[in-house]
Amino acid sequence: MVVIQNIINDKLVDADRIKDIAQQLMDDFGVGESELLIRLVSAVEIQVLNNEYRGKNQVTNVLSFPSEIPVEIDEAILGDIVICVEVVREEAIVGDKAFVDHLTHMVIHGILHLLGYDHDDLGAANKMESIEIEFLEKIGIKNPYI
Repeated sequence: MVVIQNIINDKLVDADRIKDIAQQLMDDFGVGESELLIRLVSAVEIQVLNNEYRGKNQVTNVLSFPSEIPVEIDEAILGDIVICVEVVREEAIVGDKAFVDHLTHMVIHGILHLLGYDHDDLGAANKMESIEIEFLEKIGIKNPYI
């Protein structure tokens, strides 16, 4: 189950579309029964979170927080994704991408982090990017890395 919290009340965000795409990716990875929270926040909130949890006092586009519920508790919670719509919108403009496509990419990127994928080294980055590209193409969005 995917829950969207659009606390900035951005009217240009299609929460139902985001929810459907996130659920589709989760289903593809066999975690479709898990709970996922996607929180759309301001630049101020994401900067505070980035500083508190990563020690980086700057805005960023997406943060992922895997569930910390112990295995003994029988709850399927994937985790939380926090996205700064303002940053994503700016990146879309600079990268000459459609906002909705870039936002979708950030949702997918965040979910992959929750699933254990990362981009700490070239091999891991290439693997993560290839999964993103394949899934984005599956839903009709061109390769964001071109």
